[in-house]
Amino acid sequence: MQIGKTIRKYRKEKGMTQEEMANRLGVTTPAVNKWENENSYPDITLLAPIARLLGISLDTLLSFQENLTKEEIASIVMEADQKLKTETYDEVFCWAKSIIESYPNCLMLIWQLATILDAQRLIKDIPNAMDYDDYILNCYKRALESDEESLRTSAADSLFGYYSRNEQYETAEQYLQYYSTQNLQRKLKQGIIYSKTNRTDDAYKLYEEILFSEYGILSMTLNSLYMLYLEEQNFDKAHFFTDKQEELAKLFEMGKYHEISCRLDLATAEKDIDTILDTMEVMLTTLDDITSFSTSPLYEHMDFKKSNSTFLEQLKQELLNCFQDKETYGFLEGNERWHKIIQK
Repeated sequence: MQIGKTIRKYRKEKGMTQEEMANRLGVTTPAVNKWENENSYPDITLLAPIARLLGISLDTLLSFQENLTKEEIASIVMEADQKLKTETYDEVFCWAKSIIESYPNCLMLIWQLATILDAQRLIKDIPNAMDYDDYILNCYKRALESDEESLRTSAADSLFGYYSRNEQYETAEQYLQYYSTQNLQRKLKQGIIYSKTNRTDDAYKLYEEILFSEYGILSMTLNSLYMLYLEEQNFDKAHFFTDKQEELAKLFEMGKYHEISCRLDLATAEKDIDTILDTMEVMLTTLDDITSFSTSPLYEHMDFKKSNSTFLEQLKQELLNCFQDKETYGFLEGNERWHKIIQK
């Protein structure tokens, strides 16, 4: 963190405007603005007055002790863990607080020490445990200012957990904004909030949407693995992952069409004529129920667009065009059963 960012951070924490700060220091408001935007730096004679005004040390103002390596952080965290086994909670809390004061800008260290202190209160009966709330929560909130998305998300998770435990669900919900909108954990936590705040239908629908979405991701992942093994001519593995795709479609009640269709490509690669023809027939006969998942109890709170007859007819024609492609299925020429299928 540069000096300008440090000045802005602690000025805001003091609830002070740039104009107020300028007046207290005997400089102009544009001068303070330039410091904070890092277009210029304060005169060296102003450093001590700035630190006193903001209530911080010169080390903090100049960010001398901002960064620690991962190894250094891990060492401090391990020391905290050992201290909790041999010292009182209050003694370790005071020690951790002194460490944080020594490294006030190392947000990863601040979050990790706060997490350890917070977790200890969950697994042990700590006297006057709530007395430490404000400091621990402040540490979490400081970590929210990190430039690293993963740390911001971790801090938001800690705050969500704290307020959820204390049944302050509206406050907990506010911290979901720090997660990506597509983050699965955000969706699951939102479901918890819905269920705890009497929005049961919203919770059902959200969880069902997660199931439906995750099916698509898992199915594509299994298919990608299958394709890799097929390219390597590893047919045993290709069959294994095709079987898994079929089992997945059954588990998520996607319907017979989705269960069987994954077999066509592999059967074609192996020129397994009976399996090819069996699969083609089942795909055509189950095409009208391609959206049968929409009636499954797994997704009963979701709204699906109904397939009309025109769409199904077009899809059927596309399938037939695919099945009679000579480049792919030319080796079936002369097979009476195949001809009956493509002439339907």
